[in-house]
Amino acid sequence: MNQEYEPEATRRDASDTESSRASRGWWDRNADEYQSEHGTFLGDDRFVWGPEGLDEAEAGLLGPAAELKGRRVLEIGAGAAQCSRWLAAQGARPVALDLSHRQLQHALRIAGGAPDGAAGEPQLVEADAGALPFRDGSFDLACSAYGAIPFVADPVRVLREVRRVLRPGGRFVFSVTHPIRWAFPDEPGPEGLSVAASYFDRTPYVEQDEAGRAVYVEHHRTVGDRVRDVVAGGFRLVDLVEPEWPEWNAQEWGGWSPLRGNLIPGTAIFVCEAA
Repeated sequence: MNQEYEPEATRRDASDTESSRASRGWWDRNADEYQSEHGTFLGDDRFVWGPEGLDEAEAGLLGPAAELKGRRVLEIGAGAAQCSRWLAAQGARPVALDLSHRQLQHALRIAGGAPDGAAGEPQLVEADAGALPFRDGSFDLACSAYGAIPFVADPVRVLREVRRVLRPGGRFVFSVTHPIRWAFPDEPGPEGLSVAASYFDRTPYVEQDEAGRAVYVEHHRTVGDRVRDVVAGGFRLVDLVEPEWPEWNAQEWGGWSPLRGNLIPGTAIFVCEAA
C-alpha cells in the first residue's frame, strides 16, 4: 500500500477472512504506536478492562484474586500480555494468545528477555481466535479485554471455540466497545454527544486502501445481538457490566473522555459461564 495514501473510511460488508487479514496487518503495523501511546495507562502487569480504567483487581469478574492460583487461563487478543502478566502474578497459569506477531514481540520486550512461560510470565501463542490450537476443556477461565470479539465477522464461532477449550462451568469474561457508541461520532468532545447514525445499522466500519482492500475492520452488534451470540456460543450470561467513568481518570483515548464517560457508557463487559 502507498504509505502516503490515507485509508478511506466507509461502512460495508467484510467477510471473516477479510476481517482477520485486516486485523493482523493493522496490529502488526500499529503495535509500536499503540504501546507507546497507551503503554503507561495499561502498565506492564495491570489487568484493565477498558479506557475507563476498571481493574480486574478491583472488579473480580473472573473470581476472587486469591482463587486464581493454579488456574489455567486463556487470554484472547492479549496484545502485549499485560492482563496475562497480572494473572501470572496472582499465581495463575495464563496463556496469552494474539493474532499479531508484533504485539507479542512487545510482550517479550516487557518480559525483559525472560522466556515466555517462565515463572511470572505467560505463555505466548500466535493464533486466530476462531481456530484455537488447544484441546477441549484445557482451561479453567478465559478473558478478553477489547480483544478479537469486536474485529471478527462471526463472533459466535469465536465464542464456540472458547467454550470448547473451557472446562464445564468455566467462566469467560470479555469487554467490547459499548454498542450504544456506534450511534455517536467517535469524538471525545461535544461533537461526540449527538446521535449521528442508527444504532441498528450493523454494517461494519471499514478502512480500505486505494485498491479497496480492507486494512481495518470493526463489527457492530447491538446489546441484544451480543447476548444472543453468548447463548449461541454455549454460554450463560451471568452479568453485564457497564463501567462508570471514575473521577481520577482525566485521560482522553480515542472517543473516550471524561465528558462522554459521565453521560454515556463506553465499555460493555460480558460475564459468561460455560453452559
